[in-house]
Amino acid sequence: MLFKSLAVVATAGLAVAQRPTNTSICDYYTTALLKNNTAANQLALLTLVVNTAVIGNYTPVTVGTGVPGILAKGTVNGTEVNLLPYFSGGLASSNRGGAMGVSVNFLDDGGAAPLMKNMPSNGNSSAQYLLLTHLYEYFGVLLGCSMQGGADYPGYLGHASMYEVHKFMDLSYAEVTYFISQVAASAASFGVATDDLTIVGTALNSAFNVRCAPPTTIIMSQGAQLNSICIDDTCPTAPNATCASYNATMEPAVSNSTSSATATSSGSGSGTSPSSTATGSSPATVTTGAAATVGMSFAAVAAGLFAAFL
Repeated sequence: MLFKSLAVVATAGLAVAQRPTNTSICDYYTTALLKNNTAANQLALLTLVVNTAVIGNYTPVTVGTGVPGILAKGTVNGTEVNLLPYFSGGLASSNRGGAMGVSVNFLDDGGAAPLMKNMPSNGNSSAQYLLLTHLYEYFGVLLGCSMQGGADYPGYLGHASMYEVHKFMDLSYAEVTYFISQVAASAASFGVATDDLTIVGTALNSAFNVRCAPPTTIIMSQGAQLNSICIDDTCPTAPNATCASYNATMEPAVSNSTSSATATSSGSGSGTSPSSTATGSSPATVTTGAAATVGMSFAAVAAGLFAAFL
């Protein structure tokens, strides 16, 4: 069963041998942690990694110093980061096809409670459910889950261009870097090797954490897309930049004064993220402050800066 499998992963804390170069990161760690490389087990592993990246550790920490979580406030190279408003509806930052961003509460179906039960949400029709399940699916593609694509682990069918999804967020280098650092920290907490974290971090940074990256193919069926989500002037410019392909008249996210959402992370600890060295060739210094809170009345914690995969 899914819950039992995830409990095994959570308490494993095992060191695994070096991954063969002809085996994907997803396939290798699914086999190492769950023995059988099935679609259901791949989804179980990605569920645990994504949920931990969002809300921080909710299972015993067996490797590293702990994961604060994307919803916890942090600091990158001295710049304070608070990603919570992108999820709580505190910013008009979601692209719903109009000329400017709109406010969407992605914490609308259970708060942190269902994530701590290895679920995306309480129900299956909320903004949070769609966001979390799309995150499981998208990261499955990024990590090479070979069994993905059937009923036990669906393929990603969300929006193709991550730039279009995120263009009203006006994301900075510090914000995207913090998100990536928490994904890497989550993977590290389950025993993913440093070399593999570096591969993942480099891929995420080169695809998303630069300005004006040329079209790249993430989802094979969707073809090459504009995927830069780091947009403001703090973002490094991509090699072979194609800024003319990107919309030069983006409206930045604006404050939504009607939102009073708060969030609660079950993550704990502070200090330098154990995965900060996995976020690119010139690693940023990532620290965390007091964790933000996600009230249990809010829907399960939606996943961060990839926030509008709907």
